[in-house]
Amino acid sequence: MNPPTLKDAKKLLAETKKAAASARGVDVVVAPPVVFLRALAEGRSRVSFAIQHAHFDVGGAHTGETSMQQARDAKASYVIIGHAERREAGETDEDVRKKVKVALDVGLTPILCVGEKSREGEGEHLDFVREQLRVALADVEQKQLTKVIIVYEPLWTIGKSTTMQPRDMHEMAIFIRKALMEKFGDAAHRAVILYGGSVDASNAGAMLREGEVKGFLVGRASWSGKTFTELLQAISKA
Repeated sequence: MNPPTLKDAKKLLAETKKAAASARGVDVVVAPPVVFLRALAEGRSRVSFAIQHAHFDVGGAHTGETSMQQARDAKASYVIIGHAERREAGETDEDVRKKVKVALDVGLTPILCVGEKSREGEGEHLDFVREQLRVALADVEQKQLTKVIIVYEPLWTIGKSTTMQPRDMHEMAIFIRKALMEKFGDAAHRAVILYGGSVDASNAGAMLREGEVKGFLVGRASWSGKTFTELLQAISKA
């Protein structure tokens, strides 16, 4: 729920657009609060837009919800699905599956989030992530896999001073591709994987070089034009 006002959102977007224009080889997708989406998405820009959350039904008695079609009409091109905070609020693996399917059906790119809350025992977190992927992508055809962006969110790093090491992310990316191969075969090698845990300008470069990821789902570092500009510069250099 940031920024608090449309005025603040427009200011932050202007700073984001300026930073994106000077960041070579970087695609930027902004996911503002839904009440600001249409106003921010007007006009042409290098920046694309996502909705933070949408319902899997195209309409009906779902007070307070937004449909995928409504999101598309408001100029969103992407939809975040399965974010840790939405799962904590009650979104199930089955909800995620339905949303991924509907997003692809209406022409939105799903940004699918998976990840474990903690790492305890021997490999239990791997089974957890594998199951999240299995259910979420159950209705996805092989030719559609490259239209889904997969974000690994290690929840135990979010908002913490401890971040995931690039080599650990590299191992996780290899595991995710192996899990995808069980259903999609060699197409798994073309899947786009992002990292989504406490990323900023200090660790972005190393994560791109060593973590086997193509980009990031950015939280706190995107709330400020200054910190987001610094992040984009680090990504561009990497």
